[in-house]
Amino acid sequence: MATLDLSLRIATAADIAAVDRLLSRSYPRLLRADYPPSVIVTAVPLIARANPHLVASGRYYLAEAPGRGLVGAGGWSLKDRAQGVAEMRHLATDPDVLRQGVAGRIVAAVLAAARGAGAGRIDCLATRTAVPFYRAMGFRALGPVEIPLAPGIAFPAVRMARAL
Repeated sequence: MATLDLSLRIATAADIAAVDRLLSRSYPRLLRADYPPSVIVTAVPLIARANPHLVASGRYYLAEAPGRGLVGAGGWSLKDRAQGVAEMRHLATDPDVLRQGVAGRIVAAVLAAARGAGAGRIDCLATRTAVPFYRAMGFRALGPVEIPLAPGIAFPAVRMARAL
């Protein structure tokens, strides 16, 4: 498939509503094949919301395409400064533009920024759906995890990591 013409920029607090819309378009559609309906109904609405602190952190990227607007988002944070570990956070692509270079472009920006900040490793909590993508980006699976979201609600994910 062709690569989209994209521009990448750092998100601001003014982008929170647009990121919310992207996440709520992306996650329910893309995760349906790898998660049971119970997770889609209970957990996905909790993860398909922008994290205001992350979006406004200066470490969250938005991918925009002419005529389409926001088609991807993702960022990072320092997980452990002393150990040089960063964490990939809240990566999403519009389902209508999958496999057109959106997520790869965001990940490349995140890896470069984390490396530039002194990180030597980056971790992520990948959805089951995203594991093949992250493997293709050089991450290795470390094992399954359950992310607690609310009392009685957890989201199954896979902890992954790669060297920078």
